[in-house]
Amino acid sequence: MAEINWLELGLNFLGGFGLFLFGMEFMGKGLQKAAGSKMKNLLGILTSNRFLGVLVGAGVTALIQSSSATTVMIVGFVNAGLMSLTQAVGVIMGANIGTTVTAWIVSLGEWTQFLKPSVLAPIFIVAGVGLMMFAKKSQARSIGQILFGFGGLFLGLDMMSGAAKPLSGLEGVRNLFVVLGSNPFLGILTGAVVTAIIQSSSASVGILQALALAGLVPWSSAIYIILGQNIGTCVTALLSSIGAGVNAKRAAFIHFLFNLIGSVIFMILAIIAFQFLVPQYQNILINVTDISIVHTTFNLLNTLILFPFAGTLVYLAEHIIKGKEQSEEGLQHLDERIIETPSFAIENAIKEVIRMGRIASQNVDTAINALFERDEKKIQQVFDRERSINAMQQSINMYLVKLSNASLSEKEHLTVTGLFHMVSDIERVGDHADNIAELAVSLKEQDLKFSEQAQKELKDISSIALNCFETALKAYEFSDRSIAQQVLPLEMQVDKLEEKLRSRHMKRLVEERCDPLAGILFLDMISNVERISDHASNIAMLILDENRILASEE
Repeated sequence: MAEINWLELGLNFLGGFGLFLFGMEFMGKGLQKAAGSKMKNLLGILTSNRFLGVLVGAGVTALIQSSSATTVMIVGFVNAGLMSLTQAVGVIMGANIGTTVTAWIVSLGEWTQFLKPSVLAPIFIVAGVGLMMFAKKSQARSIGQILFGFGGLFLGLDMMSGAAKPLSGLEGVRNLFVVLGSNPFLGILTGAVVTAIIQSSSASVGILQALALAGLVPWSSAIYIILGQNIGTCVTALLSSIGAGVNAKRAAFIHFLFNLIGSVIFMILAIIAFQFLVPQYQNILINVTDISIVHTTFNLLNTLILFPFAGTLVYLAEHIIKGKEQSEEGLQHLDERIIETPSFAIENAIKEVIRMGRIASQNVDTAINALFERDEKKIQQVFDRERSINAMQQSINMYLVKLSNASLSEKEHLTVTGLFHMVSDIERVGDHADNIAELAVSLKEQDLKFSEQAQKELKDISSIALNCFETALKAYEFSDRSIAQQVLPLEMQVDKLEEKLRSRHMKRLVEERCDPLAGILFLDMISNVERISDHASNIAMLILDENRILASEE
């Protein structure tokens, strides 16, 4: 037997593994882009029905090619208050089923000669590159990305198995796998450690399949390593829950508990089977398809066994990880873990921006009341809330910057860009509320008063402007073009009324029917109110322009 060049073997295996990871990641991003808005619609399915949660978890994981990423996303949902622990359990169980898809893709090569990685890789890569470079429609380019990812995955698998092939002739390497098969705890530990390091059970199973292609892995070691991989995949979610809320920690712990209990149950069954029922299978080499079958069977049976005990898992998590969820005045819908699936992250970003808009609207209303009532308490509320709005603007913008660097479709890029503009408009509305509160302070300090006519005029224009802003928020919240079109006439009405009131007020000043100092504040007031309606118009145009752009693209 020729001497093995260990450096070349190691580099080829690591290079293949890198390609495998890249292909899996690239394919997952292409799938997300192709799914588009369908992904965010899955969030509405996540009701208290745990069975639907299992289906959603499996579907999302099949798309993003990582149960770890799905579970991290679920931790983010729980931390953002968008999902209860009971809802999370079903999705976590489904994620374990969805992660088996990658193993089945890898298994294709064993079925026919045409489906071997060495044959499929160049076909998919050429087809993928062609679509990405020359296709005009974004959907076609996304399909190209999926095909290119497939090609990279198959090429990486072929490189890994090719690099490991010479090891099949080494007795020491074969004995190592025999030891892992005869010692369940060592086999499980190996699978858990490798998966924890690379933070992907799909990739870890891919390595195992590459070694199986090289004729190195017996049945017993494969089963114990697969059980360990399901425990190791929990590490990513556990790490992501550090610094999160109590319920987020519980969600990560439920994932760990689910996989640990399942692994222990099947480890006992495997030991009984290899010792008493089918001892001849212990050292027989396993093939790639059989690894997929074992991986899928374990996750399906584990879900079927523990699904009725989902409430018990929640109970254990709540009693082991004690503490109360603290309500935060800051962001409620955003969590960086969710960015792993941009369509969900955008949906939540919209909710948070709308929430910021509602706070700004409330602040305008409070400021107007403070002006007429000269209420110091309300004035202070406006100033305090304005600081919160400014903090929200900074946090949301930082989140949107990170989101804009994720894998987005053209429509999603358009939405994120619109959210940047909308956050700026809302923050400016908050500034105008602050300005009105400052005017209230000046009125009180200088003991100035508006005439009854002036007060009525201010109330009229303020009411229309506030209605204009709230209508714009509603239009954006529901992405409703017909509601957005209602904003523009209201904004024009405010503009005309502002000109009319300014002219009337100048006449009162000339006729000395108004205090000049109060008159200046009156003009400042209607100017601030008019600017609020302008920002409302900007928000409405985001909906109208986005619809127009998308319609022209179609």
